[in-house]
Amino acid sequence: MSSSLSRPSYSYSSSSRTSSPFFSNHSSLINGGTRRSLSFLSASPQELCLRSKMKSVQSSVVLQDGAVVVTDSSPIEKLKDGLLSIRSQEVVAELGGGEHESTVSITVVGASGDLAKKKIFPALFALYYEGCLPQHFTIYGYARSKMTDGELRHMGGRLSNRLFYLSIPPNIFVDAVKCASSSASSLSGWTRVIVEKPFGRDSKTSAALTNSLKHYLEEDQIFRIDHYLGKELVENLSVLRFSNLIFEPLWSRQYIQNVQFIFSEDFGTEGRGGYFDHYGIIRDIMQNHLLQILALFAMETPVSLDAEDIRNEKVKVLRSMRPIQLEDVVIGQYKGTTTKGGVTYPGYTDDETVPGDSLTPTFAAAALFIDNARWDGVPFLMKAGKALHTRSAEIRVQFRHVPGNLYNRNSGGSNLDRTTNELVIRVQPDEGIYLKINNKVPGLGMRLDQSHLNLLYSARYSKEIPDAYERLLLDAIEGERRLFIRSDELDAAWALFTPLLKEIEEKKMIPELYPYGSRGPVGAHYLAAKHNVQWGDL
Repeated sequence: MSSSLSRPSYSYSSSSRTSSPFFSNHSSLINGGTRRSLSFLSASPQELCLRSKMKSVQSSVVLQDGAVVVTDSSPIEKLKDGLLSIRSQEVVAELGGGEHESTVSITVVGASGDLAKKKIFPALFALYYEGCLPQHFTIYGYARSKMTDGELRHMGGRLSNRLFYLSIPPNIFVDAVKCASSSASSLSGWTRVIVEKPFGRDSKTSAALTNSLKHYLEEDQIFRIDHYLGKELVENLSVLRFSNLIFEPLWSRQYIQNVQFIFSEDFGTEGRGGYFDHYGIIRDIMQNHLLQILALFAMETPVSLDAEDIRNEKVKVLRSMRPIQLEDVVIGQYKGTTTKGGVTYPGYTDDETVPGDSLTPTFAAAALFIDNARWDGVPFLMKAGKALHTRSAEIRVQFRHVPGNLYNRNSGGSNLDRTTNELVIRVQPDEGIYLKINNKVPGLGMRLDQSHLNLLYSARYSKEIPDAYERLLLDAIEGERRLFIRSDELDAAWALFTPLLKEIEEKKMIPELYPYGSRGPVGAHYLAAKHNVQWGDL
């Protein structure tokens, strides 16, 4: 069965039975010796969309061009004569059948009625879909109602809405959207397209992709998905900040020393090297996942929870960010290693799909700054890597030291970083939020240590946390755009990272090697120290 869509407003769930059309074209009935022209259904399975809503018995049939309508109010005798006079030999000939082949003719009398719409046509389609109908069959419809073909097609009375998810390589995004727009858009309802990253490789290719998509779609039809925005703890960011009085007053340069966005995977490319080598860790993780979380974290209070109000504030953050300097970036690439137990792990360039001389980074750390009144001077550190010692994604907020702290002597000496309050939002795994506080150790003496005020989601909530894609798919169906990326947001993100990526590639910057399963390049620790920061995950 051809996968192309030949009509602008109908879809079809294909089956393995491709040799016979669901409706075949026959142009006449013999009624009392008089040939009467009928407009019979002439649609392949692709051209028929039967929609059934399970468990609610609410179903509809949407028929394509050529829907059967007979507007003659002939008495039942004429109908009987006409039906009995169908020439089966003509049917077999038109179906291309052989000499010994047979066909089944099914005539629905009352084709415009409620029963036909809700039960009969859906049942016939279900039989066809399951392969239960003969190879050659014809369905005839007869109705006394004065209806046009178009009226019959839309007699279900429901809007036809279409959602397309482009889980395909980016080089065929535009072709797929062109097809969907010209051949499968809804005429009566909405049509939306979910586009997966990558959204280009830099500002130029991203803008070209956006312009191409907008040839066929409006901006409000395009849902650019970043599944990290659908994660429970990321969505909880604004709730944590804006609905708790204890946090919002602290959410600024006056109290926060630095913010860290950390992403690590404990596996390498594992056969995906061909794809990954074209993009690298900065494009794959930093420019989208981590930057989106940063924008949500740092944005000003939006006017409302409306999608446009939230996205407006995120764009302001991105446009306020200082250009990233090469000296504030460390890149790395994992190398093969053998553990004490004798287990060998391959290096990045050992992957058969990766060129042996590849300089693509599998690890990157960077210091970013937001030049506005709230965050001026606060380093936002990002760190992302593959083949590290653990799998995690977290946000760490390190607060400033207590000025003139009376208990410095009781908290372990002169290392003030050990007494720093820290808010940790663990996005994955073991979702949770905990706050590091200084606390007196029970006993007669005065000795302090750090304790955690811990909200572990699995302990607090019995309900399983839904997957990010569940939330985002539901939002797309409902038209909620809050967690999707707007085009100007995408432009601002690429404007920040494109100059850096261009400089790294033009200078052929050599990544620092780090062993598979380690904590990453040593250079990342020097970068943090340069900004008077210690990585919180050590």
